[in-house]
Amino acid sequence: MDFKTVVAGAPGSVAAVAADALLVIVASVEAAAALDQPLADEFARALRDGDIDSKPGQVLYAHRVAGVKAARVAYAFAGAATARAFRKALAAGLGAIKAGGTKSLAVAAAGFGALDASHGEAVAMVAAEATYLYRQTKPSAPAPARLKSVAVVCAAKAEATAVSEGLRVGEALAEGTTLAREWANRPGNHCTPTHLATLALGMAKSHGLKVEVLERKDCEKLGMGSFLAVAQGSDEPLKFIVMRWMGGAKADAPVVLVGKGITFDTGGISLKPAAEMDEMKFDMGGAASVLGTMAAVARLKAKVNLVGIVAATENMPSGRAVKPGDVVTSMSGQTIEILNTDAEGRLILCDALTYAERFKPAVVVDIATLTGACVIALGHHRSGLFSSDDALAAELQAAGDTAFDPAWRMPLDDEYDEALKSHFADMGNVGSRAGGAVTAAMFLKRFTSKLRWAHLDIAGTAWKSGAAKGATGRPVPLLTHFVLGRAR
Repeated sequence: MDFKTVVAGAPGSVAAVAADALLVIVASVEAAAALDQPLADEFARALRDGDIDSKPGQVLYAHRVAGVKAARVAYAFAGAATARAFRKALAAGLGAIKAGGTKSLAVAAAGFGALDASHGEAVAMVAAEATYLYRQTKPSAPAPARLKSVAVVCAAKAEATAVSEGLRVGEALAEGTTLAREWANRPGNHCTPTHLATLALGMAKSHGLKVEVLERKDCEKLGMGSFLAVAQGSDEPLKFIVMRWMGGAKADAPVVLVGKGITFDTGGISLKPAAEMDEMKFDMGGAASVLGTMAAVARLKAKVNLVGIVAATENMPSGRAVKPGDVVTSMSGQTIEILNTDAEGRLILCDALTYAERFKPAVVVDIATLTGACVIALGHHRSGLFSSDDALAAELQAAGDTAFDPAWRMPLDDEYDEALKSHFADMGNVGSRAGGAVTAAMFLKRFTSKLRWAHLDIAGTAWKSGAAKGATGRPVPLLTHFVLGRAR
């Protein structure tokens, strides 16, 4: 999709903008009255006749408004002049327009003051989300939206410059988020560890990344006994994928992102119930978010060093599969009693965290659809954020707020560690059900003594169930803003 700005500062200029459709985001009734007269009059008539009211999210669609060049006009009422209200109204307005014949769209705002980069970013992100359609294994899917270009109407050149920068960042975020959504949506037989490795190698060419893929024998040499234990029950070969974007100075310590890449999770010998097991194709949401963030950062040519690590395997039951009670030795040398084979994400992440030490990173963030307990604690709005480093936690939380991809900090009190005690190994891989998201994070913390580390549990935010079933692409926006905040 093509994004641009249009400067229309003179009276009547918004109504004269050439596009198939004009979407006006209205902050208040008073702001609508200040629009170009044809637009203001149409809104006033609709308000008087009860076709629209002043409730946030209300949308009015009008065809062939006299005095307006665009054939289609939509008003989306925001109800406030905040960035969040703008974004929500924009999504509602695009929903009313995308299904029609619109190829070119102009977006104008009333009552928001001077637009800035955040508005441009929102336009690019919301347009991409509104027009995304999964088609990989569904040839009968509806035809994609015809929308090809979006222009943001600005009142002055300085405003257009700021919005253009936001559009540039938003396009990169949209690319990364869409990539994460697409690959998480693909069924387990269309998204194996080998598929992910092939994708990463393709990104080496398309995005200028350095990519290395470690095979089973490489992981055996490194002593990744915990990762190997999870993978041993599957006929699909494991892949340990390392991606690098070296946009910063050579001496700059990199940011390292570590993604859980369980491309399908049956639970292993601790088999999951059949109901909704199909959704376990989403268990590589952490890996998808790392791939998406690498794509976004590389597209922006950010002046930062970034390493993405994806530990990819299936978790399957078989005669070779790891059993409850088995003890394995992790790459760190610590031993683990595997009490529940369905707590496998932490078993692959712990070896990936140890591997990350070799990069001497500035910070390490792991991302995983790790625990159902986090969904119970936080629902589907905020990801769980765990870190003993207050500054790092605040940095990540601020990035999430800026990106409208929020997280909530959870505790890591030492007392929670007691639940991981084992009679037969240095630790068990699970504790009791109580505080399950916290004990999972405490398990990972045992492998981070040499790192500035944070953990994002995205089990409640990486995908949606029900009528809107599908991947969200989160937390690519959070991670990308976090990485960009560390660029020179």
